[in-house]
Amino acid sequence: MLVAIFKYQTLMKEFYRKLVLIIAILGISNLGFTQTNEIKIKFIGNCGLYLTDGNSNLYIDFPYKSGAHNYMEYDKSEIDHIKENSTFIFTHRHSDHYSKKLLKKLNGKKYGSWNISDLKELRNSIPNFSIQCFKTSHNFSLSHYSYLITWHDKNIFISGDTENVETLAAQKDIDWAFIPAWIAVDAKKKDINFRTISKMFAIYHIGPNDKITKDTNDTQIKLLDKQGETISIPY
Repeated sequence: MLVAIFKYQTLMKEFYRKLVLIIAILGISNLGFTQTNEIKIKFIGNCGLYLTDGNSNLYIDFPYKSGAHNYMEYDKSEIDHIKENSTFIFTHRHSDHYSKKLLKKLNGKKYGSWNISDLKELRNSIPNFSIQCFKTSHNFSLSHYSYLITWHDKNIFISGDTENVETLAAQKDIDWAFIPAWIAVDAKKKDINFRTISKMFAIYHIGPNDKITKDTNDTQIKLLDKQGETISIPY
């Protein structure tokens, strides 16, 4: 009888030891999954971006009309996968950047030229976040804005469709700048070394007929020519 009790106690101790170990492993695994300490940016198409730090969700120039002006189409599932109660920010309302019809169906805060002064209030609802707005020029658009997002002390510049490099050139300590190729062309024409402005550049809004190449050894520039590509910014 005593032998049986001893065996039972030994088995129970081994069971609880393994249970504690499993709980500890699961706890560490879960901690690693939720606390990534990074801003993830997904390229959807044109100037459409999805940004998240794991808690807050932002969409820039999305949703737009798929295939508008012969620019990028996107799979309809992108609309279905939009996070609930996200924040939507638009540089302007050209249809390859913005769709009023699609936006109406979505919950969340929506910002653009129509309520630009309200954007500063985002700092009250998104932790460690601020945004600066710059009125910039773009042909055939009376109201176009570029943005400087500071999130978890990382600076992300969003050019949108503006043709001129001056607003970007006036910035300092940029971690990632999202620019169309013509900004780089404008910088070269004006003898401005735009590479000193930002640590990294993403070239977006590449049309199907655009032929844009870069040196394969150039690690400072990333071409966003494939939908679904992601960028990670650790903080």
